[in-house]
Amino acid sequence: MNQKDLKRYKKMLEDSKTSLLESAKKTLVEESSFDTDDLPDEIDLASSEYAQSMVFRLRDREKFLLQKIEKALARIEDGTFGICERCEEDISPKRLEARPVTTLCIRCKEEQEKKEKSYG
Repeated sequence: MNQKDLKRYKKMLEDSKTSLLESAKKTLVEESSFDTDDLPDEIDLASSEYAQSMVFRLRDREKFLLQKIEKALARIEDGTFGICERCEEDISPKRLEARPVTTLCIRCKEEQEKKEKSYG
């Protein structure tokens, strides 16, 4: 992979990282706390707690994605970005455009998903 493409993927990953971190900050400031005195009845309280639980689940998923972004940035630095972990073939540019954090080529990912389906 050439340096121009690596820089483009690095920028995509860094932009995603920045966006996730800004979103997390917003959650801490605006959404993570609520005053139970502001909620007039038990239904409002339950609804608010459910909404807060959903927000935290989404943040957990974003935390996992942030870890994948960090690993992808490390792969760019060590020269292994864009190479499938399983078969060591190049990952197609289309796949990297769609999912720059990927570690598997489309063929290996499909095989992995088939195995997971058979266990599930």
